[in-house]
Amino acid sequence: MSFHPSFRLTSLAAGLLLAVTATAQPVFDQPANATFKGEVVSRGENVVPGSTADVVGRGFVPGQKVSLLRGDSVLNTQPLVVDADGNFKTQLSIPADAVPGTHPVVVRASQPAAATVLKLRVSPQLPLSGQAQFATQSNKLVPGLYQSAYSAASNAVFVTSAVGRPPVTQSQLLKLDPKSLKVIKAITPAQVPGSTNGAVYAVYGVGVDDANGNVWVTNTRQNSIAVYRQKDLSLVHQFPVDTVPHARDVVVDGTHGKVFASATGEDHLSVFDAKTFKELPQVTLESGVDDGKFTPMSLVLDEKGGKLFTVSIGTPEAAVIDVASGKVDKVIDLGNSISASGVAFDAARNRLYVASQGTDNLLIVDVASGKVLHDVPVGAGALNVAFDDASCLAYVSNRGAGTVTVVNGDGKVVANLDGGTLPNHVRADGKGNVFAVNKSRGAEDPKGDRITRITPNQ
Repeated sequence: MSFHPSFRLTSLAAGLLLAVTATAQPVFDQPANATFKGEVVSRGENVVPGSTADVVGRGFVPGQKVSLLRGDSVLNTQPLVVDADGNFKTQLSIPADAVPGTHPVVVRASQPAAATVLKLRVSPQLPLSGQAQFATQSNKLVPGLYQSAYSAASNAVFVTSAVGRPPVTQSQLLKLDPKSLKVIKAITPAQVPGSTNGAVYAVYGVGVDDANGNVWVTNTRQNSIAVYRQKDLSLVHQFPVDTVPHARDVVVDGTHGKVFASATGEDHLSVFDAKTFKELPQVTLESGVDDGKFTPMSLVLDEKGGKLFTVSIGTPEAAVIDVASGKVDKVIDLGNSISASGVAFDAARNRLYVASQGTDNLLIVDVASGKVLHDVPVGAGALNVAFDDASCLAYVSNRGAGTVTVVNGDGKVVANLDGGTLPNHVRADGKGNVFAVNKSRGAEDPKGDRITRITPNQ
């Protein structure tokens, strides 16, 4: 007795289907449970086209196999295996033709199945240029330089420094000669009362009060601020701990006798009387972003115009504040801005300059209309910006790129200067000079812990 051919083929197909079904991985296989907390970050201060990025994952399930995908391309040749602690790490090569921006890299895990997205930022790479157009003078100071401020009344530059994380025991307030950049006077802040670990009232932000002969500083680690005498750096007044949450920047309006400090992490500016030191009503900053929080960073004052400006690190926004009333005039949508931190103002053109760490750019904004006029790529970690009224140039300190980029009012890069190791802050003196301070990668770093005066050649 023989089998019909069609029956034999049908039986063979059924057998193959059963075999495949028995061995193939189901499309909806075992997923990770609700306790899965996997997250992935990229490390590297200056990830640019043609470089590499260190990628680190944590909170995964031990033994999981991980693939990284950009579009349809798998970026790792072999799956990464999560270690016994739930971690993995790898190094990705960034193609030379990669377009700068934040790239969504899908992180796909199996056994059990899970996925997340790595926001991999590729920064623009600007070559050094325009050095011949500027004169520079530099001097090595002390570790941990943070900010500087120029006093016309004292003809001096005041510089803050603080080293390391809490407890911070090494910090100085410096007074410099603006021409030689030599230290005239230096003091170490007082130890925090009740401290058992040697912590001092470390100084970070700095602003000058020429009307009263003082210099104000922020004590970020103690959520406070302090006032010193410009003449000899003697302490005039130390505010209590927890006066200003994570105090960052401080500016003084001599015309109205007010002092403003940004409470980073909160949604307000703290305000004080410049003479009596009495705390005044706060300036509340309301975000126009749904569920957003306006978290202020840098401050810049237009004293003649009676306006104060700040930017939010938490939302793509800038705020315009009327100094006399303490009310917010308007909040400006910045658009292409992630982690805005630096702000400067051009009074002649009524324009804001905003530096954003997360988008590596400088935005030039018309204050009246709120329109973004120019979006200028400047380099990794655009942290702070200063505007020089004499030359009508903006200077941007790019912490990751290690540069100071000079941009004109039309959004054109006129120079990209070597900023040393980890440029941290820039400040104009109103006379055509800009002072830049940078940090270091150790005591032996020849390009670290320096202040540099930058002046356009005539």
